Amino acid sequence: MGHPDWVLGFEDDVWWSRYAQPHLQTWTDDKPLRMRQNESDRHAPEPKAVAWSGVLRTDTQGLLLRLVDGRPVSAVTTQFLQWVTDRWAAEGKTALLMVWDKASWHVSQAVRAWLKAHNRRVKREGGCRVVVCPLPIKSPWLNRIAPQWVHGKRAIAEPDRKLQVDELKHRICTYYNCELLDPMTQ
Repeated sequence: MGHPDWVLGFEDDVWWSRYAQPHLQTWTDDKPLRMRQNESDRHAPEPKAVAWSGVLRTDTQGLLLRLVDGRPVSAVTTQFLQWVTDRWAAEGKTALLMVWDKASWHVSQAVRAWLKAHNRRVKREGGCRVVVCPLPIKSPWLNRIAPQWVHGKRAIAEPDRKLQVDELKHRICTYYNCELLDPMTQ
């Protein structure tokens, strides 16, 4: 963390449900706060949840977030890594020490091949290389970005109605102070 050209980042993918409500705790004198259970409509054109990829950088405590069109897969992971490394290479960073879990799309052959090719290209041409630091299996509490998701879900939740997809996206961007970019596609 003391190297000025390196960034330590904690990466994770998260689903933001329009129906499932987060667990809330409050101190009240009268009745406890209750969140209404939202019911899904099978025929609704909007998705039940939206996926986001994010990385928490430890030097600034800032988050970089990107919306995922569909679900997180290897192709989305490589797009996200390319976007992050391009942004940080523009800042003069030469290495990203990426801490993440062992999700199937993180350890896939496609992602490993992309990382190898990317780091070779960076060695030849310059840029920001990626050094993967995998977390042990079933240890989400070690990933520093996980509490960010919990707090965000609690802050964005609506107790008496379900959010529309566009409203959910804008609330996420407002809460995390990020811009809503085009989604990464599979």
